[in-house]
Amino acid sequence: MPNRAREYAAEYTRTWQEWGVRAWAEAWWELPRTSGDRIGALVNADPDTVSMHLNVTSAQATIQSCFDLKRPRNKVVMMEMEFPSILYIYREWLRGRGELVLIPSDDGVTLDAQRVIDAIDERTLLVPISHVLFRSSHIMDAKRIIERAHQVGSLVVLDIFQSLGTVPLDVKKLDVDFAVGGCLKWLCGGPGACFLYVRPDLRDTLRPRFTGWMAHQHPFAFDIGDIEYTTGSYRFMNGTPNIPALYTCRAGLDIIADIGIGAIRERSTHMTSRLIELARERGWTVNAAPDPSRRAGTVAIDVPHACEVAAELNARNVLVDYRPKAGIRISPHFYNTDDEITRAVSEIETILDDGSWKRRAETARRVT
Repeated sequence: MPNRAREYAAEYTRTWQEWGVRAWAEAWWELPRTSGDRIGALVNADPDTVSMHLNVTSAQATIQSCFDLKRPRNKVVMMEMEFPSILYIYREWLRGRGELVLIPSDDGVTLDAQRVIDAIDERTLLVPISHVLFRSSHIMDAKRIIERAHQVGSLVVLDIFQSLGTVPLDVKKLDVDFAVGGCLKWLCGGPGACFLYVRPDLRDTLRPRFTGWMAHQHPFAFDIGDIEYTTGSYRFMNGTPNIPALYTCRAGLDIIADIGIGAIRERSTHMTSRLIELARERGWTVNAAPDPSRRAGTVAIDVPHACEVAAELNARNVLVDYRPKAGIRISPHFYNTDDEITRAVSEIETILDDGSWKRRAETARRVT
């Protein structure tokens, strides 16, 4: 957590205490727009094209609500290695009404973009794909996929949760239709502050059915008739936003903007390469792309009893996470040092050698 997040949280509580209901008019109403613009600046998005949401799943639901699954264009192409929440919501949206095509990975680490491209045809409505695969940190060739989708009139939803903040990207150069993500991971912003980018020429033409009073042109008229959509990013909002999260996410956005994602990427590549080198010296399985240009900020190392080892690492204040079919996910960021990389690997080795992973078996069972 950035130190300034505490200050921003205090600013929120002070505003709430001192201003009460006036805070809406004087501070809170514009906060989703200013937060969205801060995030948009990191991906070269135009102002007022990024709306704020509670989580990526609800942002995806907002996109889905813009479309009818009318034949013949009722097909969605995705990858099996997507984050499960996104697979769940697309399966249920399409159930009995459309076709879901899932592209598998042969090795559980990489996925050839050509296989996604080959599945996209004139029947394809949406192509929701991750820029970076959450299990393996493999960077997809999003540009080629987007180009193919546009050739046949399909739209791409690019999930940048695992990339933004450590991998540079430009939504204009990619010409992506939608992008979703959140501040929790590489943007150091905590939970509850997620976002949805919509390409400017689409923004004011789509009519999301998953909507609410924030999306109304005259929200304080409290009109009970059909919604009159506003313009800009608020068109894709719905109910009252998570104001505390929008305060605290600002600290991380400040820092990432100050450092620059290009500099973070350079440092990240060095650290992940070092992690892979140390793991391979010990004969451990590495579930990460060997090519640095195709590897984002995380290295997954699979060792015996990986789930229990991860629990013991966290107890020793070496903060990692565990994913089935991947292993121990180590995600060094700009604030980490080479010594910390070495320590993380040494601690794994010690935990395996002395059997201390056994005392974390119950914790590991709860995780899995």
